[in-house]
Amino acid sequence: MRTSNPALSEKAFHVDQAVAPADAMTINGTVNKTVLLLGILSVPAIWSWEKAMTVVDPAGLYPWMIGSGIAGFVLALVTIFKKTAAPVTAPLYAAAEGVFLGILSAFFERIFPGIVFQAVLLTFGVLLSLLAAYRFGFIRATENFKLGVFAATGGIALIYLSTFILGFFGVSIPFIHGSGPIGIGFSLFVVLIAALNLVLDFDFIEEGAKRGAPKYMEWYASFGLLVTLIWLYIELLRLLSKLRSR
Repeated sequence: MRTSNPALSEKAFHVDQAVAPADAMTINGTVNKTVLLLGILSVPAIWSWEKAMTVVDPAGLYPWMIGSGIAGFVLALVTIFKKTAAPVTAPLYAAAEGVFLGILSAFFERIFPGIVFQAVLLTFGVLLSLLAAYRFGFIRATENFKLGVFAATGGIALIYLSTFILGFFGVSIPFIHGSGPIGIGFSLFVVLIAALNLVLDFDFIEEGAKRGAPKYMEWYASFGLLVTLIWLYIELLRLLSKLRSR
């Protein structure tokens, strides 16, 4: 099973022995834990949002944003490489990302009022629309579909990594990060690929439930889905900010 989400790889649902039905992963259990993680994320997000919106000098919150971002990244790596720890690390990841997203969102909101509400609505609108399309069979995660999304996601990751590395030398990739037609087109493409990753996540979660993966995999799968949702939300913020800049 191929997915471009590193948290939901083929090896993720590999188990050495069968588990009892009562101790097996279910779709409903994964949904419930995803909702719980979103709730955990929202509490520090609201707190950090209020701090960033009321502080006189928002630059003073950069250490909080960078620190929470690094903490979230480390917790994500721990969760990916030690999935049995997901019941503990996934909520901690959600909390760390909540602080990061709250401050980041406030920075966007101070420049473009109303943009965060639009991005949140679009994120959940895309999630529910693709979930409905997947459940009704309008979108199927075929092997060619998975391969295409996997390749596109890898290409985007390489572009962002190159941008990060070149930034240390004062070099930037032209056009794609600007608010011109090419920059907006690039952001639209990235948003599309992030959204299609949700389809792969749905498919993999369903497959994990069919295989009878252990119960802790509900937390792990919820974490993987949350990673994609956070990526989609940030890319929507970037796209909307480019459109508003014009």
